[in-house]
Formats: sequence, structure tokens, C-alpha cells
Amino acid sequence: MSHPDPGTVVVRTLAEHPMVEAGTSALRMVAPGSETAGRFGLVEYRLAPHSPGAAPHYHQTFSESFYVVSGRLTVYADGAWRPYSAGDFALVHERGVHGFRNDGDEPADFLILFAPGTAREQFFAEMAELRRSGRTPSPEEMTAFYARHDQVMVDV
Repeated sequence: MSHPDPGTVVVRTLAEHPMVEAGTSALRMVAPGSETAGRFGLVEYRLAPHSPGAAPHYHQTFSESFYVVSGRLTVYADGAWRPYSAGDFALVHERGVHGFRNDGDEPADFLILFAPGTAREQFFAEMAELRRSGRTPSPEEMTAFYARHDQVMVDV
């Protein structure tokens, strides 16, 4: 029996993808699209209690899935905000309006899976830098930022 090329296994140790603090949230790029040949992207996300996350929006070119590891995550789906607990999973197909926040008293830890693996790490890195800077961008700057990252904001 032959085996595939042993170079097809990618292992990233915890030290290679540290948790990055960004205001009331922190995230770890567990498997960025650049490491998965664009097949998917995986982010570990931690949101502090009573914190906003992402306002309702959609993506045109990729799906986004959420898996709650601990705490309670409030997800906007099907036109309403609903709480989800550890073990709950939500799949948002392309153009599906969604958002998330933490309305609870405990931190919410969850995984976000993007498919295909767009360069979403750039979105999170730029957003974290913006939060750290304390600068408030103009509405035009935010529109351009979201357009660069296939994120269409929706008023609900």
C-alpha cells in the first residue's frame, strides 16, 4: 500500500497562532486560508460579557459557520436575535444575513469556519488594529473597508 506525500500534513502549534486581544474580543487564527490552500478558514473567537460583536451583514462569496464552545452567543439569523449555548451550531450560506453578540454574563467562546478560505484573517487583523488605535473611521472609510472584505452591512 502506498501513502501520499508526507508533506501534506500541516500542524500549527498554539505558539504559532496566539490569541490576539482587540477591545472586548480576542481571536486566534487557527487555520487561515493561506494555510489551508483556500479550502476553509478557522477562527477561535472570545467575546466578553455584554459585548457587541458583528452587526447584521452578509457575504457574497463565502459561507460562515459558528460553533459555540462555551458561554452563550446571541446570533442574528432568520430575522431575529436568538441565544445559542455550548454545542450549538449555525451555518450561514452565502448571502445569508447574520450577526453575533454576547448578551450574557459570561464570556462566549466560539469557532467561526469560513468556506472557502478567503483571506478573512486580513479583515480581523485590520479590525483589531482599528480598535487598538481608538480612531473612529468615517462612514466612507468603513464602507470601503467592508467592500474590500466582502461584508455587506444590513439595517434591521
